[in-house]
Amino acid sequence: MTAELTIEDLQPGEGKAAKRGSLITAHYRGWLEDGTEFDSSYQQGEAFEVVLSNNRVIQGWILGLLGMQVGGKRRLWVPAELAYGERQIGSKIPAHANLIFEIELLDVKNRDD
Repeated sequence: MTAELTIEDLQPGEGKAAKRGSLITAHYRGWLEDGTEFDSSYQQGEAFEVVLSNNRVIQGWILGLLGMQVGGKRRLWVPAELAYGERQIGSKIPAHANLIFEIELLDVKNRDD
């Protein structure tokens, strides 16, 4: 049985919407289900910039951020199948881990801008 991606809008945005292939700038925090934080752009002191495409971010981010607007905050519950699956990522993310992200969308640039 496959778990589903769950999306909770914490704060709606009012700016441009993210779509597949968008270059996004975001702040985020990521946790394991037990509450252990494994990554945070806030702690790194720098927003994360990435293209929403299959070879750049996990599937859960692509599906979870589609339609999200600049200025919005969203929480994603990403099942392992839409995260890293059977792969262990470094020492912080075990194999088969369901992940939780809180993402604040700061900017979106689309190819057709």
